[in-house]
Amino acid sequence: MSFEEVTLEGENVRLEPLQDSHVEGLCQAISDGELWKLFVTLVPHINDIDTFMANARLAHQLGEGLVFATIDKRTGKVAGSTRFMKANLENKRVEIGFTFLGKSFQRTKINTEAKLLMLTHAFETLELNRVELLTDYLNTTSRNAILRLGAKQEGILRNHMVMPDGRVRDSVIFSILKNEWAGVKQSLQYKLA
Repeated sequence: MSFEEVTLEGENVRLEPLQDSHVEGLCQAISDGELWKLFVTLVPHINDIDTFMANARLAHQLGEGLVFATIDKRTGKVAGSTRFMKANLENKRVEIGFTFLGKSFQRTKINTEAKLLMLTHAFETLELNRVELLTDYLNTTSRNAILRLGAKQEGILRNHMVMPDGRVRDSVIFSILKNEWAGVKQSLQYKLA
């Protein structure tokens, strides 16, 4: 089992495997709100987009995941990016993360539907048992958004990462399990209706 390049499409959003053709739109999304300045996230500066793209390709080649460009179907614009990452397909688990959206696309249905599409793919196509989501302890907006998806908080990974500014980050780990998926899916579909 591996991460085949697949496009996931809903009513509001299309997740396309990240390609060079997305770079300009991705830079516009990152610049919309100067996302690289948010100290609680790991959004690349537009000057570092080539490294971001190279790392995305390498992760896919190594079987660790798949990076998507998040496309707003209403405008056709790249709204941001999200990915399957840190895959352990032998043990039937994956993390969804490195998600960011331009400021204009935040607090819309885009992230909710993108997560619905990714979770559906993880549980129903890849037949995984567990999907993890991690965020910075200080990122209360992200923590609340993950809880609204229906994930359960499992704990805090103390001194988990060193951020680019040198701050030692605590990360909060959440998960959704295969046996919870039907209820989570129903809830997400209701929120999008």
